[in-house]
Amino acid sequence: MRVRRPKPKRRTELGLLIFGALIVVATYVLASVGTTSKIPTNLGPFLGVLLGLAVAAHIANRIYAPDASAVLLPIATLLNGLGYVMLARIGQNWAKAQAGWTAVGVAAYILTLVLVRRSRDLDRYRYLLLLGAVALMLSPLIPHFGQIRNHARLWVGIGPVNGQPIELAKLALCVFFASYFVEKRELLSVPTLRVGNRLMLDPRPLVPILVAWGFTMLVLGAEDDIGFALLIFVLFMAMLWLTSGRWNYLLLGLVLFVAGAFAADRLFSQVNVRVSDWLHPDPTSQIMSGLYGLGSGGLLGTGLGFGNVHSIPAVQSDYIFAAFGTEMGLLGSTAIVFAFVLLVGAGLRTAQTARSEFAQMVAAGLTVIIGFQALFIMAGIVRLLPLTGITLPFMAYGGSSLVANYVLVALLMRVSDEGERAIVADQATAQRVEPQNVPAPALPGR
Repeated sequence: MRVRRPKPKRRTELGLLIFGALIVVATYVLASVGTTSKIPTNLGPFLGVLLGLAVAAHIANRIYAPDASAVLLPIATLLNGLGYVMLARIGQNWAKAQAGWTAVGVAAYILTLVLVRRSRDLDRYRYLLLLGAVALMLSPLIPHFGQIRNHARLWVGIGPVNGQPIELAKLALCVFFASYFVEKRELLSVPTLRVGNRLMLDPRPLVPILVAWGFTMLVLGAEDDIGFALLIFVLFMAMLWLTSGRWNYLLLGLVLFVAGAFAADRLFSQVNVRVSDWLHPDPTSQIMSGLYGLGSGGLLGTGLGFGNVHSIPAVQSDYIFAAFGTEMGLLGSTAIVFAFVLLVGAGLRTAQTARSEFAQMVAAGLTVIIGFQALFIMAGIVRLLPLTGITLPFMAYGGSSLVANYVLVALLMRVSDEGERAIVADQATAQRVEPQNVPAPALPGR
């Protein structure tokens, strides 16, 4: 019987997962020594659970996505592990809850690979996904279910379980945008409307998608959520530009952004407060506490377990990046930024090698989501942008965010597997084709 050997990428992935687990365990030990001056007694179980979850996802990749990228899952698990270490440093209750959500996220990752066997299956259900996204976005507005936290009505609670449905809604919107834009690509990029003696772009194909986007903005505005509103806006404009390649759409987006920002500043008090805090922060404000923490870290940081991270408000969620800057310094913060850059690069590579236009747009949209979400929160902490209140992917505490991000990576893995398999098949076909038009050898003279 022929034994099927694992793909080279899967062997590379396993090695990277083990290497990342060692880094996480090392930081866990250092944080514990810095806090309690003792090596943690649960080091063995911690390593076992960490490797167990990583190996479970790795085995799913070997079975359901054997040709997919070898770096997407290791980077995600490394960021997730480092975030867990910092949460354990902040408070064991946060760490225990995050560990449970990590297990749910890995289960959602495996389930996504099992259910989504082909990326084109998502294209068939685009309107169903749009309906699901609308229902998820409206759910926080339902009385007795929706909850208000930090002046935003984004949470839904059912019994002891609560979360942010918008985290899953953004993935469904990404698939819908990709499907619609691919179908209308020619109408959106080629001038077909004659006005006098000139041909112009027909604006009619934009009407349905603008209605869907406008509805999304109204709902998020009603829920006082500027972070996800900005993220969905960037996703919409990025995918529109990738579809058409026309810069005038970016100009339209800039006009819409300026008009929307002006209106939001006048209509929503939360926006006005965040912009005022950004431009004129109070010395005792949340923003300045994060900046003081980053400043105290210096180049190398105070050391894991030695920083005063508890003085930073919302350090387990919005400001966890400031905690890493405090205890790991500029070098540690730069390493985290570099990890997100690698994750975005792997996502763009997946989009480049996708086997269909729809898969290409889905991969690009998912990469835009995770890249700009990380950018917005990190830029807000260092005061390059107003603080948006969204979480740092994989690292900050948040169950719905963690589960949604694992689903996002699973979808990228599906697209990557299809694209790489198509490349291998094309190369094999090219090798089997016999050279054409080869001249016959000359006969010897008589």
